[in-house]
Amino acid sequence: MLHNILQFGFAGIAGLCLLGAWLSRAKRGALLWAAVSAGAAAISAHYYVFWSLALFALVIPWALLCAGPWIDMAWRVKAGLTLFIALGSVLCIYPTYHDERHGREEHTGISSEERAELETKAQRGELGFGDFLRANIPFRLVRGLDLKGGLRLVYTVDVDEAIKDKRDRYYDDLRVKLATLMGYHQGEARPTVEELQKLQEKLRIEKARDRADTMTLIFKDRADSEKLTDEALQQFKAEMQVLWSSDLKTATFRIRDEVESQIRERAVSQAKETVERRVDALGLKEAGVTTRDEDIIIEVPGEDERAFDEIRDIISQTARLEFKMVDDDSDFFEPIARSQKREDLPKGLDFRIENAPIGPNKTKPNYYALMLRGEHEDMRDALKRLQDWVATLQVPQDNEVGFSKYVEYDEERDVFEEIGWRTYFLFSKAEVTGDMIRDAQAVPDQGDRGMGGWYVRMELTPVGGDRFEEITGKNIKRRFAIILDAKVESAPVIQTKIPGGIATITMGAGDVQQQLEDARKLELVLRSGALPAPISLSNEQRIGPTLGRDAISESFKGAIGGGSLVLLFMLVYYRRAGVIADLAVVFNLFLQVAVLAMFGASMTLPGMAGLALTMGIAIDANVLINERIREELRAGKSPRAAVDVGYDKAFSAILDGHVTTFITGLILAQYGTGPIKGFAITLIIGIAVSLFTGVVCTRLMFDWAVRHRKVKKLSVGIKTPASV
Repeated sequence: MLHNILQFGFAGIAGLCLLGAWLSRAKRGALLWAAVSAGAAAISAHYYVFWSLALFALVIPWALLCAGPWIDMAWRVKAGLTLFIALGSVLCIYPTYHDERHGREEHTGISSEERAELETKAQRGELGFGDFLRANIPFRLVRGLDLKGGLRLVYTVDVDEAIKDKRDRYYDDLRVKLATLMGYHQGEARPTVEELQKLQEKLRIEKARDRADTMTLIFKDRADSEKLTDEALQQFKAEMQVLWSSDLKTATFRIRDEVESQIRERAVSQAKETVERRVDALGLKEAGVTTRDEDIIIEVPGEDERAFDEIRDIISQTARLEFKMVDDDSDFFEPIARSQKREDLPKGLDFRIENAPIGPNKTKPNYYALMLRGEHEDMRDALKRLQDWVATLQVPQDNEVGFSKYVEYDEERDVFEEIGWRTYFLFSKAEVTGDMIRDAQAVPDQGDRGMGGWYVRMELTPVGGDRFEEITGKNIKRRFAIILDAKVESAPVIQTKIPGGIATITMGAGDVQQQLEDARKLELVLRSGALPAPISLSNEQRIGPTLGRDAISESFKGAIGGGSLVLLFMLVYYRRAGVIADLAVVFNLFLQVAVLAMFGASMTLPGMAGLALTMGIAIDANVLINERIREELRAGKSPRAAVDVGYDKAFSAILDGHVTTFITGLILAQYGTGPIKGFAITLIIGIAVSLFTGVVCTRLMFDWAVRHRKVKKLSVGIKTPASV
């Protein structure tokens, strides 16, 4: 309904402006400008393009002002620009004003589909004009932690894991190189698992368990080591040191210190960017994300427990997605199950047998370990016990043990229940990784099973799609494990080669609503990107306003009182010129708040200090202008000449003062952190706005007096031959 009103209303304005342009030749340009803007606004309303609608709607008063008879076109254009900026500022500040006065509408107690439907209706204007504006303007100026309180989370990035990933990639590349040098592999295609396993006849590659940056190559025969020439090692020496033993049978590869430092810095920087994307996707634009050494600090102002719980869940998901083949040809757990006595095993650990597929029409019985959780034990604790036990086993270098939730159907309650964790014996090489994902989407399961569940459909990049097709083509009737955050989500059997670069992750067999929530969270983290290294929550604080409610109230009273005294002084000392200065200062503060709201900033105590400082700078600019005008009036110049000369002479001093303060703000913003950076950003915005209001806006008001009203006397606070 609202869009129809806007559409036809702006179309009517466009028609009236066109009629006016046809009737008035002198005002034709400005009226045609207004007509085009109104027509564009009508089209934007028709196609539900909010910001285009807002922009063109705000241009209409600007164009109509230019069609007026006041002073000259240059003055009208500047006055129209000021009006455009003022109305735009009102638009930007309105959602913040409403939320601070009435609270933000959270739509709690309803499903996500109902919430999305309400948001869509609000964005289309079906719920009223106020909801229409608030739904389409996503940014808000919110109070920071020191003024409002909130949640502070500190996550530590496991940079050693990022270094280990780099080492493991070189491990795979080195094995490929050695398979070629030893004559086990030829051509451009990747070596097969069988070809790589033949390397064990001549050498052994060990990845150091206690050092994430080191691997060791041990040859059985020195003659084989001579094949690994400097030319063959060229691709490794740029980032790794290679140290040979005295008998030239052992080579130690270690990542260089400078490369390791780069990996650490890049891991923290990429983790911060990924966390920011996830926070933004949650709609928590007011949340602040900063880094300190290897920590990522997230500060969320407010008291919204639902938002706090959601942000914890989303951020904690590393989203390290990998596809690895299950090594069902090797029954790793069989000798362990037969040799270990039951009383020597951890409580709840058992071994079971399954028929594992190892090719077309081929299966073999394989053992796997199952850790049942205790009666009152958390699933995470049960997983930790299983991982601790597996860590005592001698797992081959080319393999690893994966862990997956074990689910059983409870007939009495008609639900699937997680009862423990099971193992998968995997190849350690990831065939497809999360960085090969281009898009992800939560999709309802509408297959023949009719389960009514949800899964996540992933679209791979061209490289990932080709690799996925190659792997599935070579491993038909074998299991392909999908691993998310070091846990095996599923291990489906490859039925046929899968072209097209499409893969799916099922959400288990639990409650449908829970599947939906899990699928959407996974969709969000996969779209925002996987973290380059795991992160762990090292500190969490629920904090109240550090200033205290009484102190905040008194601070606001002090700010209002101090500002009022400054405005009163200007009014008393400069009289009507002081009124102009006061209007410019108030407009300055108004514009600063609008700009901060547009950036979704958090207002903190240092930010308020920045506002107070720019208020003083704005007053100082007006003092310079008024004093220059006074001097010209004392010299006997007319009011119009005094205004022209006064602004010309004051401008250089105003510009110098603003530029030097602006440079200081840039330096603080570049090297400062936390409160200092917040102060600097507010100061920079205030300086830019102050130059506009202090020079342009006040000049418009003075020109209105001396050029339109053509006053004979200017009231600047003292009695001169040209003043009262």
